[in-house]
Amino acid sequence: MLKTRITEMFGVERPIVQGGLMWIAKAELTSAVANAGGMGFMTALSFADPEALRAEIRKCRQMTKKPFGINLTFLPTLRPPDYPSYIQVCIEEGIKFIETAGRNPEPYLPQLKAAGVKVIHKCTSVRHAVKAEKIGCDAVSIDGFEAAGHPGEDDVTSLILIPLTRDALKIPIVASGGFADGRGLVAALALGADGMNMGTRFVATKEAPVHENVKKTLVVHGELDTRLIMRTLRNTERVLHNPVVDKVLEIEGKGNTRIEDIAPYVSGLRGKQKMLEEGDTQAAVLSAGQCMGLIRDIPTCKELLDRIMAQAEAVIKERFGRV
Repeated sequence: MLKTRITEMFGVERPIVQGGLMWIAKAELTSAVANAGGMGFMTALSFADPEALRAEIRKCRQMTKKPFGINLTFLPTLRPPDYPSYIQVCIEEGIKFIETAGRNPEPYLPQLKAAGVKVIHKCTSVRHAVKAEKIGCDAVSIDGFEAAGHPGEDDVTSLILIPLTRDALKIPIVASGGFADGRGLVAALALGADGMNMGTRFVATKEAPVHENVKKTLVVHGELDTRLIMRTLRNTERVLHNPVVDKVLEIEGKGNTRIEDIAPYVSGLRGKQKMLEEGDTQAAVLSAGQCMGLIRDIPTCKELLDRIMAQAEAVIKERFGRV
């Protein structure tokens, strides 16, 4: 067993975190991660309103007695969701851990702190991580360039970003970006993290509520099968390479791109329907990390976490003579 500041903070057995996955991190997946000894976060904005989130929290509680949290992403939009109401539902339902992402969570920290909620903030740079610690976040998840979704604009890989963040912070760190197995867990700990976050790898599990075609696609594709879109808008996203992505890149290549030009192709609702529900992996955009090269099967979450821990312990024993 590997005990770290992250396992102690969350009260879990294993330093493995399932981060927020839009439309995917629901009760089925998050409870399975929790029951396997990891820490899972359901994604608040997957649900149309705070009451729908409340129902999903209660559903998850029926599926696990172990800790889990809620991911809340603060979006750059003219019509922001009712974040205080989402937070209030989490507080009322006894959620003790919130993973924030996107914009600065500082405006919402008083509400969270007053309720005794611990906050882990997702960052893509050392300067953002330093700011998160300064404003009172309890931990950070640091995303390297390999990560699925939005890895920031600095293009710094996990190998460099994690130790730099460790040198700059005192609070616990979760390593994210390129992690999918026990070797990655050992590497994350060696680089100074207190645990590792996996997103793409958890999509290819039995419990992930997505079409089987999506899971099989992650298995057969490799580390070279991602592309970076929306770079021209400074909102870079790492996604699975397919014809829709090629169309987005074609539009961006013409210059002077506006979000309106690519919105029909990158729409989250399009991805939810076409990709995740209908299983047409060529018809929409799917966030995916370079760790696809390490995904070779579709296990249960328990099988995956058992395997990761066994591999990590074997690596430590082989290299250092003890666990």
